[in-house]
Amino acid sequence: MKIFINVDKNKEFAISTKESLINTCNELNITVCENPSDADIICSIGGDGTFLESSRLSKGCPTIGINCGTLGYLTDVNPEDIEKAMKDLLDNNYYIEERMMLEGEIIKDNGEIIKIPPALNDIAISKNTFGVVRFDTIVDEKLINSYTADGIIVCTPTGSTAYNLSCGGPIVDPTAHIITVTPIAPHTVLNRSVILSDNSLVEIKITELRNHNMSYVLYDGRPIEVKTGDVIRIFKSEQITKIIKLNWKSFIENIRKKIH
Repeated sequence: MKIFINVDKNKEFAISTKESLINTCNELNITVCENPSDADIICSIGGDGTFLESSRLSKGCPTIGINCGTLGYLTDVNPEDIEKAMKDLLDNNYYIEERMMLEGEIIKDNGEIIKIPPALNDIAISKNTFGVVRFDTIVDEKLINSYTADGIIVCTPTGSTAYNLSCGGPIVDPTAHIITVTPIAPHTVLNRSVILSDNSLVEIKITELRNHNMSYVLYDGRPIEVKTGDVIRIFKSEQITKIIKLNWKSFIENIRKKIH
């Protein structure tokens, strides 16, 4: 078995956990690769943010998360359980949960198209430091609403417990196949999320940026600059994330454990 390790380099605990994992791999004759494309399994060491980065690197390769963060919705393995986890992987004592991802593109006024890489959690449009964003939300060429708000979140079921949840959006079973659209602090009575088919095409047309003619599209928290007049198209990605699970837990059990 060959693994690639992606680690949060800003956390000393994650770095020391990586060293412990490498020692365990040497003892079990597991090869540690330098390139994720050469690996059978991606090992993500850190919190959920590191796991999101690992999901983009994986390109469909099964990924396991070792939790050196806080809540760890996506990272199931505790550092003290690394040896047992590696032995379970060698013995094929695990199952894989497939999660949908989103991707998109930004269409500029001049016709330039900027690709938005696959995101496991969400793609969001956020205001700049001051002011608000005015935008039209269009689904499958039909206008849902014109908003004045701090932004909008388009998320996967996996991302429902992230930014979406903090903005009042619904908690969704992570294995479902839907897209959730949640406005951020909208200045309107229609402040509820909209649940869509995973085959939907979501378009956000920015009509005005107050105070600054610049804002951001965030894919799993990574920014791309956008301006008034830009159109952001978001849709289900062909890439999926395969999450390795060592112990079966129901979605409800996991939510209860993490929230309480």
